[in-house]
Amino acid sequence: MPWLKSTLSKDPLVQYAADHSLRLLPIQEELKQLTLQTVDDSIMLGAPEVVQLMGNLMKAIGAKNYIEVGTYTGYSALGAALVLPQDGKVVTLDVSKEWTDIGRSFWKKAGVDHKIELMLQPAEVSLDGLISAGRSGSFDFAFIDADKCNYMNYYEKCLQLVRSGGIICVDNTIWQHKVLDPNIQDPSTSAICKLNDFLKTDQRVTISFLILGDGLTVLFKN
Repeated sequence: MPWLKSTLSKDPLVQYAADHSLRLLPIQEELKQLTLQTVDDSIMLGAPEVVQLMGNLMKAIGAKNYIEVGTYTGYSALGAALVLPQDGKVVTLDVSKEWTDIGRSFWKKAGVDHKIELMLQPAEVSLDGLISAGRSGSFDFAFIDADKCNYMNYYEKCLQLVRSGGIICVDNTIWQHKVLDPNIQDPSTSAICKLNDFLKTDQRVTISFLILGDGLTVLFKN
């Protein structure tokens, strides 16, 4: 089935929507192109339309504190830092120094590196550390876009860290359309299907499941 991410899709409707909505700054376009053209696994780059939507949601709720699980080359962290106020803070979690070093250089070039804290260790360790440090309920917005097998754990921990009225976005919930095929039972696909089924009835949040990028589930914490 065709890709829905604007960076990968050849669907004219997807491209039309991107052409009539995306407002990337030059620094965002530069990082996007560098990642797509030179970095391994560039398929992992966050969809610009997803990053822009999240920025709009952050502005709408007056977000100051943002946390993301999965940094890659720093594109979504950059997008968050650009829209947060001067006293805003991005906490981004990853394990790859190689990929995040690319992000660091662009954060500095954009003049937002002072807003961004990179925690370079397994995400569960970082999330548990933040909870232990008393940060529960202190984040306005969370974005989950990392190893799929741990999505349920990341969701539960982010739900603790995000305040009531805050937002959690989970990426790749369509997962290249694999969620539609019951014969696909690899660990990542199974984990995403399990989370999708769980979120449908989780009464701690309200939910919108968007056919945007590779699937974006937007959860509003009660």
